[in-house]
Amino acid sequence: MLRKLLLAALSGAALSISGVSALAADVVLKLHHFLPPQATIPSNVLQPWADKIKADSKGRIEVEIYPAMQLGGKPGELVDQVKDGVVDLGWTLIGYTPGRFPKSEAFELPFMVTTAEATSMAYYDYYQKHLKDEFKDFHVLAVHTHGPGLLHTIQSKPIKSLADMKGLKLRGTSKVVNQMLEAMGAAAVGMPVTTVPESLSKSVIDGTVVPWEVTPSIKIAELAPNHTSFSGKTGLYTATFIFAMNKDSYDALPADLKKVLDDNSGKELAAKFGAAMDAGDVKGKALADKAGNTTYVLDEAETARWKAIGDKVTKDWIADMDKKGLDGTGLYKDATALIQQYTK
Repeated sequence: MLRKLLLAALSGAALSISGVSALAADVVLKLHHFLPPQATIPSNVLQPWADKIKADSKGRIEVEIYPAMQLGGKPGELVDQVKDGVVDLGWTLIGYTPGRFPKSEAFELPFMVTTAEATSMAYYDYYQKHLKDEFKDFHVLAVHTHGPGLLHTIQSKPIKSLADMKGLKLRGTSKVVNQMLEAMGAAAVGMPVTTVPESLSKSVIDGTVVPWEVTPSIKIAELAPNHTSFSGKTGLYTATFIFAMNKDSYDALPADLKKVLDDNSGKELAAKFGAAMDAGDVKGKALADKAGNTTYVLDEAETARWKAIGDKVTKDWIADMDKKGLDGTGLYKDATALIQQYTK
């Protein structure tokens, strides 16, 4: 009996120590984002990043991840939740706040993106040179893009040429992408990506633009089985993302814990986001093929017609930047040169 009591006491002590250990983090950081936990970036980048932060800090930093807007609000409010300290960390699509970060739009212009990894590293360099003032209210951990965006439409409305765009109700991702869709003949509809499945099923929209990577999580293969992509090395568009921390939350950390975050931030992290997106594109395309969907790859002549309209959208954007007192031509040239540099 005495032995049993002693073992019980030891077991209780072990559990108590285990409980203390589990609560031993000096800092608990709340990370909020808009996608379900099984989506590409949450599962393949954000969770491994949080695990590495915990390991590298020897358990002193715990990152609690809240997916799918679990802490409340809408995706467009994530940047302000980080800025205002409602959460410590946030990952979000910059296009959810149209017009707020105008210089970031250079990477969203038509036919810019090559691969997500190359474009994400280019975008990080662009951030270092051009965007620190736009993101001055945040401690930026990484910025990145997704891979080549393409068109996905319902069964009855395939897009085989530019003429097929006329009158289609298509969900866009940002102000620039919506302007592009309008210029190409569609009626652009702005909405978070999480609302796309219901909007497709209820015929609120005829289709959407997203990269292959996101198609499995929003059931595109089932709901929009026509896919349209383009000839050449560049995709129709890309979207830009930011992974940021509240400045006060970062500044409150001791120097050694700041270093843990610094060592897991920057261009290398941007590349990880991009690489995950590229891998997700391969999986998404394979699932669509397995489902028997149709992918139309427009030939060079037809692609050139789309690019001509894209060029006009770009010129209009440059003119708009110039009116704002920004160097639109310089921003566009820098973005293009950086993408080419990393693509090579």
